Amino acid sequence: MKKYVHHICIQTNTYLETLKFYTEALGFEIVQESPDFHGREFNSWLKLDHFYIELQTGKKNEVLADNSPNSQGIVHFCIWVENLDQEVKRLKAMNANFICKNGEIIYRVENGSLCKIKAPEGTIVELRDNRGI
Repeated sequence: MKKYVHHICIQTNTYLETLKFYTEALGFEIVQESPDFHGREFNSWLKLDHFYIELQTGKKNEVLADNSPNSQGIVHFCIWVENLDQEVKRLKAMNANFICKNGEIIYRVENGSLCKIKAPEGTIVELRDNRGI
């Protein structure tokens, strides 16, 4: 049986800002946007190639707690990019919130380079130029 990762679900208190980040900064396309979805202001599906993000607000009158990279569960997710330097330049122009390591935006790891940015709702997104591990 063939298996692949279909989607992750991200919740946000700042829907419009977060939607803009994933579509304009990271290149996801809006596949479906459902207002008033089961007690939520929005539940939307965003697509990048064969990968989806289900982006949703909390239930009505619910303020979602901040995420922490020091908690259990998913710490970040990664997107492969063809030209990391070019992506960093483009994202700098959009005032992306880069997470620096040793004062550097781009840093070397085994078999390639990467950078990390923080989405408006707090999700850490890694961009890397190596398709392997």
